[in-house]
Amino acid sequence: MRVLIACEYSGTVRDAFIAQGHDAMSCDLLPTDRPGPHYQGDIVDILRDDWDLMIAHPPCTHLAVSGAKHFAAKQVDGRQAAALDFVQLLMDAPIPRICIENPVSIISTKIRKPDQIIQPWMFGHEATKTTCLWLKGLPPLVPTNIVGKGARHVTKSGKSLPQWYNLPPSADRWKIRSATFQGIADAMAAQW
Repeated sequence: MRVLIACEYSGTVRDAFIAQGHDAMSCDLLPTDRPGPHYQGDIVDILRDDWDLMIAHPPCTHLAVSGAKHFAAKQVDGRQAAALDFVQLLMDAPIPRICIENPVSIISTKIRKPDQIIQPWMFGHEATKTTCLWLKGLPPLVPTNIVGKGARHVTKSGKSLPQWYNLPPSADRWKIRSATFQGIADAMAAQW
């Protein structure tokens, strides 16, 4: 099966599909973190290249409800509308099986509700990271290894965050936080 992993620089999901014997390629504006088939450029360039399955991870910066305090400015300057248009472009791609992955976001109210909500702890990682899946032509993922929900950290402001999410400021903190957990990638590759 020809599999496109859109908006992925890490290679995690791509490599999980390759390990299952699929012809998989990642695509992102950034270079790949791991050697492997990767198109560095605009997804629009390759979106119509006869794929059997696409798993897309569109940037959540202007969509995630965790950043709701910034929504007004993003609506005024058009960043949020552009992000929603990009998600709709991916959803409408001429590919028979599609999964759009994103955190809890305005996609649910502006486009449609997700077909499934998963957590890393359902796939062998003691962590919480609410992840929504919008599916086309695919069944919901079946949990593979349910474990504990992991430690939490309470910030100075009293907000409770997953321990893995509480990282000190760094240049690549956003990359670490946005990465797909390996157990989820493996489940996608094995089940889809």
